[in-house]
Amino acid sequence: MTATRRQTLNAALGLAIGATALPAFGDTPMYGLIGRIMATPGNRAELAAILLEGTTAMPGCLSYVVAEDAQDAEALWVTEVWDSADSHRASLSLPGVQAAIARGRPLIASFDNRHETRPLGGTGLAD
Repeated sequence: MTATRRQTLNAALGLAIGATALPAFGDTPMYGLIGRIMATPGNRAELAAILLEGTTAMPGCLSYVVAEDAQDAEALWVTEVWDSADSHRASLSLPGVQAAIARGRPLIASFDNRHETRPLGGTGLAD
């Protein structure tokens, strides 16, 4: 690749990245969480059902996905995208979320991964 072509490509990539670097709702960047939850033996399906109940009534939640780990029969991955970290924190006080936590807690062996992210966009996320 010639130097001129490389400079043109780098400039185009810079514009594309700069245009989408921190999508936000107002002035607040989106907030994401990705976590792996280990269920107690034989309870992954029941725990997944509890985690999925009532997830449509969480103000500020843009995406909430519960998935089975394909390599570990006891593991679930939860991926969340929120319009802000404040919305996520507020969701933990909702009666439905509190009830799910109380019901699910005995089925959780451990949390072995938890990562906060700053979502940049993607399919299904509103701009």
